[in-house]
Amino acid sequence: VQAGAEIILNINASPFHVKKLAQREKVIRKVSQQIDAPIVYCNCVGGQDELVFDGSSLVTNSQGEISNRMAPFTEGLLISTFTQESGRWQPQMNKLPAETSLLQQIWDALVLGTRDYVNKNGFPGIVLGLSGGIDSAVTLAIAVDALGPERVRAVMMPSKYTSDLSENEAARQAEWLGVQYDSFPIEGMYMASVDALNAVLEGTQAGVTEENIQARCRGVMLMAISNKTGYMVLTTGNKSEMAVGYCTLYGDMAGGYAPIKDCVKTLVYELARYRNTLSKAIPEAVIVRPPSAELRHDQLDSDSLPAYEILDPILEAFIEDDQSVEQIVAMGFELETVKRILHLVKRNEYKRRQAPPGVRISSRAFGKDWRYPITSGY
Repeated sequence: VQAGAEIILNINASPFHVKKLAQREKVIRKVSQQIDAPIVYCNCVGGQDELVFDGSSLVTNSQGEISNRMAPFTEGLLISTFTQESGRWQPQMNKLPAETSLLQQIWDALVLGTRDYVNKNGFPGIVLGLSGGIDSAVTLAIAVDALGPERVRAVMMPSKYTSDLSENEAARQAEWLGVQYDSFPIEGMYMASVDALNAVLEGTQAGVTEENIQARCRGVMLMAISNKTGYMVLTTGNKSEMAVGYCTLYGDMAGGYAPIKDCVKTLVYELARYRNTLSKAIPEAVIVRPPSAELRHDQLDSDSLPAYEILDPILEAFIEDDQSVEQIVAMGFELETVKRILHLVKRNEYKRRQAPPGVRISSRAFGKDWRYPITSGY
């Protein structure tokens, strides 16, 4: 401006995260006022591995008022007309597109990130394990919105612990969304694995090992389908599970991309409710049922973890807000609960390092934003 510039053109690649759009606009408007000149802000649109660029390109006048703006997460051409007023260029004011809700922004980011990762890496489609639970249900809806039902395959692989509710609702959702759906039991494969293991570890008590074998049997079958078809496996784990290690290496973590990897469990439920406002996509029975891995009889997530309404705020305070134990306790949480959760976060870094990439929607996601050592026995 001091050198004579009358309009500032800013070409940017600013990635999305929750509340980023409002923060970005605030900065651009403030700078416009400070330099007393219009700004044309042009931002990238699309997914690149874990990052999603939302676009949201805009124009401000020298008073910091937004005169024109593009809808987020969409490519297009925006024409803005400038006229001279008292020898200075000012953009004409235009009707701006409607503001989008935070849930809509997150959903659009998940869809765009998944679509671009699959397409830009040349995969013909995706396959995922559909369990009848909330995580795989939301992931399936994201995949269909991203790629269309003709490029999505859903596979139900029941065991003796899988409830009728899970099988029925998985089939119902697949029918609603119009995807190819297959169902085949893993019981024979699982028992053969257990029998082989017992021959080596005779006399040991059954427990988590046997539960994990079920998840790994499913991972083997999904990867086999991937090898045969060229379809990429989508994993369905959420940020809450990834944080505390409530997931199985080479089982439910096996795959090429993890769309909801940066969404805590409570957000996954909110996203399910949001998606159903657009069209029928996720059965109500899936949303209201208590979460369970169904790897043993009468299993619930709450058997191993605090309620997600407690777990998620603690995780967000620690991971995204850099809060200490003392600060988190001051928020109203019990000291022992906080210490236990943070201990689980620290000891499960080795799992997260072996997880596929996924869409980043928070200010700090596991992956490029997270710098934590695997070895932390200090």
